[in-house]
Amino acid sequence: MSLNRREFLQALAIASAGGMSLQSNFANAQTTAQKFYDLPKFGNVHFLHFTDCHAQLLPIYFREPNVNLGIGAQEGKTPHLVGEYFLKANGIKPGTRDAHAFTYLDYVAAAQNYGKVGGFAHMATLIKQIKASRPGALLLDGGDTWQGSGTSLWTNGQDMVDAALLLGVDVMTPHWEMTLGEKRVMEIVNGDFKGKVSFVAQNIKTADFGDSVFNPYVMKVQNGIQVAVIGQAFPYTPIANPRYFTPDWTFGIQEENLQKTINEVKAKGAKVVVLLSHNGMDVDLKMASRVTGLDAIMGGHTHDGVPIPVKVKNSGGVTLVTNAGSNTKFLGVLDFDVKGGKAVDFRYKLFPIFSNMIPADPAMNKLIQKIRAPYEAKLNEKLATTEGLLYRRGNFNGSFDQLILDALMAQKNAEIAFSPGFRWGTSLLPGQAITRENLLDQTAITYPYTTVTNMNGEMIKTILEDVADNLFNPDPYYQQGGDMVRVGGLQYTIDPAETAGKRITDMRLNGKAIEPNKTYKVAGWAPVSEEAKNAGGEAIWDVIERHLRDVKVVKAVQLNEPIIKGVKNNPGMVALKS
Repeated sequence: MSLNRREFLQALAIASAGGMSLQSNFANAQTTAQKFYDLPKFGNVHFLHFTDCHAQLLPIYFREPNVNLGIGAQEGKTPHLVGEYFLKANGIKPGTRDAHAFTYLDYVAAAQNYGKVGGFAHMATLIKQIKASRPGALLLDGGDTWQGSGTSLWTNGQDMVDAALLLGVDVMTPHWEMTLGEKRVMEIVNGDFKGKVSFVAQNIKTADFGDSVFNPYVMKVQNGIQVAVIGQAFPYTPIANPRYFTPDWTFGIQEENLQKTINEVKAKGAKVVVLLSHNGMDVDLKMASRVTGLDAIMGGHTHDGVPIPVKVKNSGGVTLVTNAGSNTKFLGVLDFDVKGGKAVDFRYKLFPIFSNMIPADPAMNKLIQKIRAPYEAKLNEKLATTEGLLYRRGNFNGSFDQLILDALMAQKNAEIAFSPGFRWGTSLLPGQAITRENLLDQTAITYPYTTVTNMNGEMIKTILEDVADNLFNPDPYYQQGGDMVRVGGLQYTIDPAETAGKRITDMRLNGKAIEPNKTYKVAGWAPVSEEAKNAGGEAIWDVIERHLRDVKVVKAVQLNEPIIKGVKNNPGMVALKS
């Protein structure tokens, strides 16, 4: 069922008036709905884009970071802007819904005011309305869709496959999907998706002969105009995630092959060429400056909500680079006006999805209820209550990560704990119950093993240096996305602008310097080695659940963060008052 524009706006007004404390009457609610979700048609080629939803079918809270550093040439540039710096650069007024959607500012009060964001049923309604005025519009899924929740873990991704099909996804490229393993991925691509969803990746090849595993691109006709969507899977999948999930496939950036693919689709008549990318924003920006023929890169992986596309010049013209956030919090709409065989103008809108302003699509709602029904009691079981805000995003730590670190040290009797710098994971407001579902939102992976290792000081420094180089290498092609490994117990100093191997100094444990040859007991989780898999350590969610039941009430946590050198006045970092 599709709504016409008038019906849709009326439904929005009813949803807004019924769900938001700020809107006390229907007229105000209708004005608010029109401002946010009435997007006049433009041009004749249209793309809708979401990415990194991490299996979040229901509306959630998600706090944006106050630390997203850009170093060197990347300092002060999109996407490395936070808080008021972000608002100023993007022309967003403080204290507005957009300010809340795109920044961490006054997060708790604003979240309580504006409510939850995202949810497949609410996004479905918005997608139907936008598609109704844009014939032939393509819905692009940037990946990280089949992982990140209890139901996706327990159904082996089937919940998200079914939801994507009902949502009407046309084209998809992967990353975390690969952690289900080659066999399961091919089962979905050649089964559920066959003839319905184009699963594209120009940079995934067979390890033996270098053949394409998936179609590198798909070509479609919109309003008589040939368009091409090329897929770019996450280049570092076998490094960032266990290699044993994809032993027969290779990845990589494969810039040269991308250029050949662009040339090929143009030779076949494509007038608009879009790269559906899971590179990460900084990698996409560099790529856009080096390859020619792309009209736009619609990106993901780094979870950056970028409301204004970056125009990147290259030898062939200009490529637009966008990134559409995460957790179904945003929906991007890119319209091109194509004349004389090329795009001559564009419009772009990144919609924040405020779930109490958009009515839930009945069909999607029914599917979600069906998916969750067998697991509802298990998901909703209360494990503890939080007194403070729990969140994950930030270059060096987040309060939910700190909770995980504290639990690992307590439950494993370890001096030090490491937790991966994942950017997925929802937020909880002060006073909320911590349910098993909330815990799985932070931990639901297919390699959840915990480890306890006797590690000398030299090895600890090596690990920190390696992750720091991944995050702060001046060449984006050597950055793998994600954030710095979270550290419990250990204190250290970091200079992000230093060269590899020299960023980490002054490592201390309980005030005493870490000794290179001394052994320390270190707990961690999510190991990528096959050896760790075979050892079969206790699942992280069991460890954290036991800890939560022990403490019952999680006090506001004090983040263990490093001393950071050389970042004074960096617009990618704002220190919070403790």
